[in-house]
Formats: sequence, structure tokens, C-alpha cells
Amino acid sequence: MAKKVVATLKTGKGKEYSKVITMVKSPKTGAYSFKEIIVHNDHVKDAISSVKGQ
Repeated sequence: MAKKVVATLKTGKGKEYSKVITMVKSPKTGAYSFKEIIVHNDHVKDAISSVKGQ
């Protein structure tokens, strides 16, 4: 599935977007999970900081 998303992002206006993957620790169980977000290149730092703030 990841290959399909990456291939789609390389054509046309998809070059303006980035896939941001962050690791988040669950406060309840202590297990880690991964959050994947596709954001515009101008908002990558905002997306990372919003995940860290949760």
C-alpha cells in the first residue's frame, strides 16, 4: 500500500505534499504506535509539533 501512495505523490501536484510518520507512545499501555499524515510541504513542521504536543 505504501508503494501506491508514494507513486501517486510523485506525479503532478503530489510533489507539493509529504508523508509524515511519527511515533507516539500510549500513556495507558506504554506501547508505541505510528501515525501517518500526508501534509503540504509548507506545514510539515506544524504537523510534527502538533503530534508531539498531544
